[in-house]
Amino acid sequence: VPPSAATGICSGSPEDKHCGCRSCNSPCPSPFQLAALERQVFDFLGYQWAPILANFLHIIIVILGLFGTIQYRPRYIVVYAIWTAVWVTWNIFIICFYLEVGGLSKDSELLTFNISRHQSWWSENGPGCVRKEASMSGIKGLDNHSYISVIGCALEYRYIEVMHSSFQILIAV
Repeated sequence: VPPSAATGICSGSPEDKHCGCRSCNSPCPSPFQLAALERQVFDFLGYQWAPILANFLHIIIVILGLFGTIQYRPRYIVVYAIWTAVWVTWNIFIICFYLEVGGLSKDSELLTFNISRHQSWWSENGPGCVRKEASMSGIKGLDNHSYISVIGCALEYRYIEVMHSSFQILIAV
């Protein structure tokens, strides 16, 4: 083992063949982790609790799968393979949810566990969307609440969510 690989320090020289993310302990996130983290951020912004939990599990299992691949741990790889099938199924559900296939409705509180009326962050902040607030001064008991209307979106938020899920399926496959 070269000294740099044993210490975890990379010299950066071309002759140091063992220098890479695996042997140098450098933070080198995979595209799988980056895509999952990006999706987690936008689900947190929308307070959608079911996708937040699913993304959290996905991030953990991707890390275990990468560890299993690097360390040649077949059990971790099997867990990752099973999870990948579950992850693809979850993303197909999300696509069906936002496209309102069957009895699903994108306006339901299914993804927030009926705790809140939040929805996708993209519904108010999508590309080209203009958000207008109208205060509800005539109604008592709604402290600082307002009616929000969104106009002029270049792309509806449900299609952005469908693209996110499609991209996750593509990466998983």
